[in-house]
Parts: sequence; C-alpha cells; structure tokens
Amino acid sequence: MKKEALKDFKRIPGVGNRIAEDLWQLGYRAVTELKDRDPEQLYADLCRLQQCKVDRCMFYVFRCAVYFASHATHDPQLLKWWNWKDSMDESSMES
Repeated sequence: MKKEALKDFKRIPGVGNRIAEDLWQLGYRAVTELKDRDPEQLYADLCRLQQCKVDRCMFYVFRCAVYFASHATHDPQLLKWWNWKDSMDESSMES
C-alpha cells in the first residue's frame, strides 16, 4: 500500500521521493485525500512532525499539491510550485 501511495503522490508536479514520504508520514494515502485541504495546515503539521521549522518552499509545494488534487484541469503555470510563493495573488489560487 505504501509503495502505491508514494507513486501516486509523485504524480503531483514538484513531488519527489522525499515529499511523497512526508505526505505519507502526515497520514495521507492518496492524492485525492489532499483535495480542498489547507496547505498552511499541511505545512504546520509537517513542521510539528519534524520538530523544526521546515523550509518555506514546502508550503509552496503543498499549495501546488492541493491545487493539483482539487482540480480536474490545471493551468500549467500553477503546476510549478515556485509560482505559489507568498507574493502570488490569493484570488488566482482559488480559480
């Protein structure tokens, strides 16, 4: 089951082995479970799990992952985790 879940997570742009493992450790078992989740909460949970402040880029990856899981069609620019940085217009993330 874990192997399949990690493979599923790696379908998300920007998610490789380490981030897939992080999602598993957070209790997720499929991309579909990320649908409509709060990326900020995912980031806070990861910081708590790792008992340290994780690089802020992980927050951007989580934004991208939630977007990927929550939409059937995707804007190619929003599949690049670095386009989810804090200065991004919040209204564009909801479309």
